[in-house]
Amino acid sequence: MNIAITAHDSKKELMVQFCIAYCGILSHHNLCGTGTTSKLVAEATGLELTRFLSGSQGGDQQIAARVACNEVDLLLFFRDPLTMNPSETDNAQLLRLCDVHNIPVATNIATAEALIHALERGDLDWRNIVNPKR
Repeated sequence: MNIAITAHDSKKELMVQFCIAYCGILSHHNLCGTGTTSKLVAEATGLELTRFLSGSQGGDQQIAARVACNEVDLLLFFRDPLTMNPSETDNAQLLRLCDVHNIPVATNIATAEALIHALERGDLDWRNIVNPKR
C-alpha cells in the first residue's frame, strides 16, 4: 500500500514515536510524506520515504494531488485541533479529497493504531476489490 504521513508541528514527535513502534509493519509499504515529518521519521526509523515539500510550502497539496490521482491508499495525518494552523485550508482540502476517493484517514494516534492493525491483518485490501486496477 501507499501510505502518506504528515503532522502538525506539535504532533511531529508523536508521529515519530508511532512510526518507531510500527516500523515493522510500515517497512512493508511505500511511504511518502511532507518534508520535516518525513525527515524526522526517516532519521528515527531508517524507513525510506518519498519526501515532499514541508506542509506550509505545498507538501500537503502534493499529497492531495497524489490522493486525487489514486496514488495514496492510507493517510496518517496527526493534527493539533487546539492550535490554529495557517495551512488549515490546505488541510481541509486534503481531508475532503480523502473522503471523495474513499481513502482511510487517521487524524490521531488512536485511529492510526486501529488502521495499522487492520493493515497488518489485511483488512484494508478492500480497495483492490473495489478498484482492481490498483
